[in-house]
Amino acid sequence: MARVYLKKAEKTAKTDSASVQHTVQTILDDIEQGGEAAAKSYALKFDKYDGPMVLDAAAIAAAADKVPQKLKADIAFAHENIRKFAEAQRGSMQDFEMEVRPGLIEGQRTIPVRAAGCYVPGGRYSHIASAMMTVTTAKVAGVQNISVCSPPQGDAGIAPAIIYAAHLCGADNILSMGGVQGVAAMTFGLFDLPKADIIVGPGNQFVAEAKRILFGRVGIDMIAGPTDSLILADGAADAEIVAVDLVSQAEHGYNSPVWLVTDDETLAKTVMDRVPELIANLPELNRENATAAWRDYAEVIICADREEMAATSDDYAPEHLTVQAADLDWWLERLQCYGSLFLGEETTVSYGDKASGTNHVLPTSGSARYTGGLSVHKYMKVVTWQRATRDGAKQVAEATARISRLEGMEGHARAADVRLHKYYPDESFDLSGTA
Repeated sequence: MARVYLKKAEKTAKTDSASVQHTVQTILDDIEQGGEAAAKSYALKFDKYDGPMVLDAAAIAAAADKVPQKLKADIAFAHENIRKFAEAQRGSMQDFEMEVRPGLIEGQRTIPVRAAGCYVPGGRYSHIASAMMTVTTAKVAGVQNISVCSPPQGDAGIAPAIIYAAHLCGADNILSMGGVQGVAAMTFGLFDLPKADIIVGPGNQFVAEAKRILFGRVGIDMIAGPTDSLILADGAADAEIVAVDLVSQAEHGYNSPVWLVTDDETLAKTVMDRVPELIANLPELNRENATAAWRDYAEVIICADREEMAATSDDYAPEHLTVQAADLDWWLERLQCYGSLFLGEETTVSYGDKASGTNHVLPTSGSARYTGGLSVHKYMKVVTWQRATRDGAKQVAEATARISRLEGMEGHARAADVRLHKYYPDESFDLSGTA
């Protein structure tokens, strides 16, 4: 049967999104031309901050003193999980060499970028976990210099827990600056920071647009939109847990889509009745976000069977995908398009967001169709190399010369010719490139 929508979104993640390209481009141009003075000016305008830009050891130590010991223990726990998972990812990347043909040796090397810039949101919510996710993976990858920027809260500066987490995880520099100006400072190498080879981390639409514009002169992890989550649930799922999980993700922002896909109409209606009640019990800011997200962006979809549920999920390609259904191994094998997968009610997206170890910087807006999230791999360059004996390169040279001439690239052909004539002066070759 065709999918049945018990609740259809009135908006999408792109609806009513104001064009910020001109604003962001102007800020980037101003900072590139005006340097640190321009960046400070924007920091004062947007962050209401006029203190030291790069935190020194004393400031970092002072921030650590403000973090409760129990929170420090929780940060250490989460950091260890993230580090262990990242180390396993790093171990999956192998250098190798092989003899393609006798005398022709080729290989692969994995090399970390030299400098990374990690953006850590600190506006609506202080994203302690983002500091851990971005810095830890860069450190495990072997990045030589890791800079962090995060928006200060006026004269109070960056949230102490963000500073503590970034330092614990291995940040070399912590910049008290947010928004486009923070991204620009790391990209252009202001305030004595090394110019970043890659900019990573979540942020608002201005940060995302800055990364999009700068991509090419600097690497990025992805262009992220509003966070989104989808739950696949069958009739045996716990409706209360499903509803709570949907609300937990809707609180991210007013335009954060959440979707429920099920083959059980009774479960769907129970969840739909319960979600508004759960939202009403949230703190004010969280309640405002979740109310708008559920009202305007949420969808509840009824499918005929689990295959149609899986196909629907793959079409949406959610950032976060939860399965609360029987036969989890079947779902693990079948599902193909998601940023991160959470199997069974014993885990939840909130675990991945904060402390379980997989990264929470993930593809949004359907981009999970073609990419995964932030990982050690994003900080690594996979490069190739080759060497050859003269005999090993002989056939390659002949083929290169003929293919190049057929393509009309005579210079390429002559690079092969000169070697053949040097190494085999007494031999003749058909290098014309004609049939």
